[in-house]
Amino acid sequence: MGNAVILYLKYLGRDSWDRPVYEDGDGVIWKDVNPRADQKADLCTSADNEFDGEPDTGMSYFKQYQNVLVVFVPERDVW
Repeated sequence: MGNAVILYLKYLGRDSWDRPVYEDGDGVIWKDVNPRADQKADLCTSADNEFDGEPDTGMSYFKQYQNVLVVFVPERDVW
């Protein structure tokens, strides 16, 4: 993984359904729909790129995110 692409996600808070919300450097809003400490983050875009939008498409469905290393800033918010 020497030339890994790193995606930094800045923590914005929790939405009205108590899901952690993050924003990447391109302004895309991401939600962790399974914020359990013992499991890998399950990141989805947000409908209409809104803070309180419904979770939309999972990160794993986007080719450009297949092999990225996600770094949470300052850290991942989990239960």
